[in-house]
Amino acid sequence: MTHAMLKGSNIPLDATAVRAVLRWTPGQGVPEVDASALLLGPDGRVRSDEDFVFYNQPRHPSGQVRLLGKKREAEALTDTIQTDLTGVESAVGQILLVASADDVTFDRVRSLRVLLYDAAAPDGEPLAYFDIKPQTGQETALICGELYRRGEGWKFRALGEGYLNGLQGLATDFGISVDESDPTAGSAPSGPKSAPAATAGAAPSAWSGPVSAAPEASVPLPPEQPAPMPQQSTYGYPPEPTQQPPAQPAYGYPQPAAAAPTTQPAYGYPQPQTAAAVPPAYGYPQAVGAAPDPDFRLPPQGPQFIGR
Repeated sequence: MTHAMLKGSNIPLDATAVRAVLRWTPGQGVPEVDASALLLGPDGRVRSDEDFVFYNQPRHPSGQVRLLGKKREAEALTDTIQTDLTGVESAVGQILLVASADDVTFDRVRSLRVLLYDAAAPDGEPLAYFDIKPQTGQETALICGELYRRGEGWKFRALGEGYLNGLQGLATDFGISVDESDPTAGSAPSGPKSAPAATAGAAPSAWSGPVSAAPEASVPLPPEQPAPMPQQSTYGYPPEPTQQPPAQPAYGYPQPAAAAPTTQPAYGYPQPQTAAAVPPAYGYPQAVGAAPDPDFRLPPQGPQFIGR
């Protein structure tokens, strides 16, 4: 027999394992709903961040609570959590069944219902169902119901309690550490902490999530050297000639003296004419810069002039 439950009502459970199915009607503008569970200790808080089962951590370390994932039915979408009640650790007294809509308000979610099935009879009728009506419509997370111990057995209670600050705010209230500095962690924690888990009642530390490696420091490149600029000519004057490599000396002959640097012409005045260089007489060095002597005569040459 299926129990139609009202808010605040409860029923005993004879099943050893149950499946809690969240179901809603999809449509344009209707967000997808995510199911999650929190395992609470005697003080009503999680013992560590591992007691939070959700889409980034779909299985509890004990294996007794796990997220089965979403399915599409004929006219509905579902997300399911299964709990093996007989295997749940004795330190866990409550298991909250939660729905969240990723910062979208539940007034846009149509026909939201939680159904409880005996996991040993997957095709059987539900043990109970509860139609969830948000109190204000502005909630972004809801506690749909809870599984809780009563004596040696378990019971289920219909709740429908809403949170305006999403899954992050709900999880924080029950002892989950959330990194509020992370702009992407607005609706849910990003993953298990890498640091040791917080104990009950301790001040929450930042939820770190998976840690990505820090980018390697870039090695600065040497500054680019500017290309040499061509020599600018002085206004009105020709540019200085490019320096040529020194000529190799001719073997056995004297070398001409280095030419004096060219004097820049005075602007607007004629320049003195330079006399053409006289080619040297073969075999004799020439006086530098002096005109030939008009009285100079070559001496007699050869042995035939000796004694004459």
